[in-house]
Amino acid sequence: QVQVVESGGGLVQTGGSLRLSCTDSGLTFGDYAMAWFRKTPEKEREGVVAIDSDGSTRYADSVKGRFTISQDNAKYTVYLQMNNLKPEDTAMYYCAAEFGPCTLNTGWGDVSREFNYWGQGTQVTVSS
Repeated sequence: QVQVVESGGGLVQTGGSLRLSCTDSGLTFGDYAMAWFRKTPEKEREGVVAIDSDGSTRYADSVKGRFTISQDNAKYTVYLQMNNLKPEDTAMYYCAAEFGPCTLNTGWGDVSREFNYWGQGTQVTVSS
């Protein structure tokens, strides 16, 4: 059984940094892709970053240059380093995992439908 668990959210001031972690237990065989999405009550879910089973990445334009995804395969964990945070980054952040490879070069809505395993989310709040 695959379980996806996020951690690392919190409250930070504008310009600050946070690092989110996502561990997926159960994806112990084969390659897998992981991704971060975020959602606020006012907006639909949007893609933040995805990393495919071959290590290729895709970032949303809004976070390029500020967010970095990395992975520790030995720990089945991906990290999302978020720097220079802005109030508009405030959202619930969800991690998703799926056996790879996945198609990540389509619209983020289609990308999200590639993933079947989702965490419960971790809240990130950026104060102005």
